[in-house]
Amino acid sequence: MYSNKQIWNVSYPIFLSLLAQNVINVTDTAFLGRVGEVELGAAAMGGLFYICIYTIAFGFSTGSQIVMARRNGEKQYADVGPVMIQGIVFLFLLAGIVFTLSKLYAENVISLLISSEQVRGATMEFLDWRVFGFFFSFVNVMYRAFYVGITRTKVLTMNAVVMAVTNVILDYVLIFGHLGFPAMGIKGAAIASVVAEGGSILFFVIYTRLTVNRNKYGLNRLTSFDFALLGRVLNISIFTMMQYFFSMGSWFMFFVVVERIGVRDLAIANIVRSIYVVMVIPVSALSTTTNTFVSNTIGAGKTDQVMGVIAKISRLSFYIMAVFASVVCLFPKLILSVYTNDPLLIADSYASIYVISAAMLISSVGSIFFSGVTGTGNTRSALTMETITLVFYGVYIYLVGMVFKQPVEICFTTEIVYYTGLLAFSYLYLKKGRWQHKKI
Repeated sequence: MYSNKQIWNVSYPIFLSLLAQNVINVTDTAFLGRVGEVELGAAAMGGLFYICIYTIAFGFSTGSQIVMARRNGEKQYADVGPVMIQGIVFLFLLAGIVFTLSKLYAENVISLLISSEQVRGATMEFLDWRVFGFFFSFVNVMYRAFYVGITRTKVLTMNAVVMAVTNVILDYVLIFGHLGFPAMGIKGAAIASVVAEGGSILFFVIYTRLTVNRNKYGLNRLTSFDFALLGRVLNISIFTMMQYFFSMGSWFMFFVVVERIGVRDLAIANIVRSIYVVMVIPVSALSTTTNTFVSNTIGAGKTDQVMGVIAKISRLSFYIMAVFASVVCLFPKLILSVYTNDPLLIADSYASIYVISAAMLISSVGSIFFSGVTGTGNTRSALTMETITLVFYGVYIYLVGMVFKQPVEICFTTEIVYYTGLLAFSYLYLKKGRWQHKKI
């Protein structure tokens, strides 16, 4: 059984890396919140379009991470590297495909989904540059999966700091026009994010070259593409890829519904989403740790300890989130003022803040149990659970937002529905399902 110290030692570098990475989201939202509500809403729509596609790569990397963690637990270290290398090649080629499709068809998709001509135009201005980031972010996730899989997570913090600092500086320079650059507004935010992702890759390449034992992890073993190995990884990853895409697609659907309520509601949703993303960081870090620890535990032949590991991490996650939610609910004005200096926009966001805080308390346990399911290698079952839950999510947000025309804070109650369903399905599966002898 892992101790709290071991859990924390793996989780806190992931936490810090996610915190630094989300400085990008916070700074983009905070800077654009001072440009205008249209830009704020467009950045949300464009960013979600980008993330929906990005999550396909992230899903593949999560499946790869499960395989690498299992090999690490089995002490078959030389089999870890080939999974990473082939993943990088595969995802880089995939980046080229989605980049081309986005350039050709993104405007058609956005035109169907966004009703406001102003928001639609600003969204495309953002995406015209943002899609170049696919080439960097798709490779980035494989480096992250490698280091999490072998439980060397401290490098993630250093990498994320490099990316965050680069983005903050470039946001300031390019959005508002400083140091001789023209004021680019929303386009500047997109360029800053792409350059920051490129800097992240450069850091990973140099760090891996200088510090990792390439012989031990088989990073020098791959001389040709191994389709059989890729097939085994995809057998795990394909369901995770679909799961993450459906999950983020539901977020995109949420914003499509809110955009039809009004530009003000869309601006509120983007601000609250940014706060939500920061709040979820400790849960995301502990979820990643759960995924790795469950896979390592099964690889070491200790399946009887899996539920104990999940329960211990869940308690820690809930306690941390209770603190975060309390701070947000006690000081909403202070936190919202980071994103906007409009007092009416701040006041209108309070109710949504309280709703999302309640949802995050459920998420703090539900996400851990769901990551436990994924960590067993049964990604098909995880996809089934996610899909069923998202069907309820989709029906709920359609009824609340489109049929009954409720305000944005009522729309945010969809998150409570989502995390409650995910927790229930995950708990039942781990207690009753046949996952103990899954081979990957």
